[in-house]
Amino acid sequence: MKTVKATLAAMALLGGTAAITAPAMAQYGPAAAPAATPPPAAQAPAASTEPAPPQRPYNLSRAERTAFQPVIVAVTAADWPTATTALAAAAAAARSDDAKYLAGQIRLQIGIGTNDRAMQSQAIDDMIASGGALPNEMRALYENQLNFATAAGDTAKAARASAALDALSPNDPARLIRQAGVKAAANDHAGAIALYQQAMQMQQAAGQPISNDLRLQIARAAYRAHQPETVRYMRDWLTAAPSPSAWHDALAILAEFSGANPGMKLDILRLMRAAGAMTVEADFVQLAEAAKSANLFGEEKAVLEEGLARNLFAANVAYARERVGVLVRRAADDRASLPGERTAALAGRDPVAVLRLGDTYFGYRDFAAAIELYRAALSKGGDANVINTRLGAALALAGQRAEAETAFRAVTGPRAELAQFWLLWLSAPH
Repeated sequence: MKTVKATLAAMALLGGTAAITAPAMAQYGPAAAPAATPPPAAQAPAASTEPAPPQRPYNLSRAERTAFQPVIVAVTAADWPTATTALAAAAAAARSDDAKYLAGQIRLQIGIGTNDRAMQSQAIDDMIASGGALPNEMRALYENQLNFATAAGDTAKAARASAALDALSPNDPARLIRQAGVKAAANDHAGAIALYQQAMQMQQAAGQPISNDLRLQIARAAYRAHQPETVRYMRDWLTAAPSPSAWHDALAILAEFSGANPGMKLDILRLMRAAGAMTVEADFVQLAEAAKSANLFGEEKAVLEEGLARNLFAANVAYARERVGVLVRRAADDRASLPGERTAALAGRDPVAVLRLGDTYFGYRDFAAAIELYRAALSKGGDANVINTRLGAALALAGQRAEAETAFRAVTGPRAELAQFWLLWLSAPH
């Protein structure tokens, strides 16, 4: 059979494999399906010039070249119905590996043009099976096949594609990440976590940085498996990629996994506010309610006023305005009574009363008084972990970093993770 190098200019359009990329995950639900990115558009040659050479040559027989010409013309014109019909005839005439590969490339282009994901997936399979793909194209093809199979929930096919990629690069940590993704898609989250950890160890041993995406992937797998290590993984991710949204998500996970009682919830939300991570109405409603439950009128008022000033209240805007009006008088009366209560509490023996008064001063952002009262509550035998958490927070917000770190490092038990988040917040410039 006589073969020639195909020189149709439109084939330049089909020379590269489309990249199929899964978007980064900001949530903890299932990953979104990968999206196909079309190759660059073809540039039609001027009538008076010779056709431009393709990005790669295709050795087609004369009969194959004749059979492919109608579909290539249709693809160049973005005439997808005609292209789809013509592709069937071209594929039937394909005998050589290059022709079969080119049929797959054209199928991919039509699938992209018509947003037909099933056609795109079939095109990737056809190009792999054709025998005409170049060695340097196989990685992209298998990656695309893996992404399509994962999105379709075809775990067996995804596992085969992952194994093929592993064979191409057995010493690449990315292979473990791919395997972990397959296991996560099959709801084997423990298996996925183990592989993510191996990948991290390989990267560290090779002196490679651990990507923020990998840290988030392991946190997501742990969250789906309801593992308590989720909080630590989220903190690791937050350390590597701090942002208001990351702070919000990490602290929300902490509250969920700690089964936060009212006091713990108040402390978590206080840190969220300090970190500038309260960005939606629900955050302000929750902190205001937590302060209200503890009779912290000044703090409740300040939180509602902040949410209103930032125009973040919608469904609760009328309530927030009404409540602020009530709190103006209550906070004024409350604050006027504090000096006498402070004297009595410091003179007494009840650590709970002293702690409660320290919380009140904290709510008014009188951190010096709060610090004095928290230290007094400690000396009177109060709950050291609760008191040190709040003492550390008051010291941190007062700008006394070293003393705050000492207080947080003294926290043990269920509040230890919250203390670690405060230490992380302290480590950044403010």
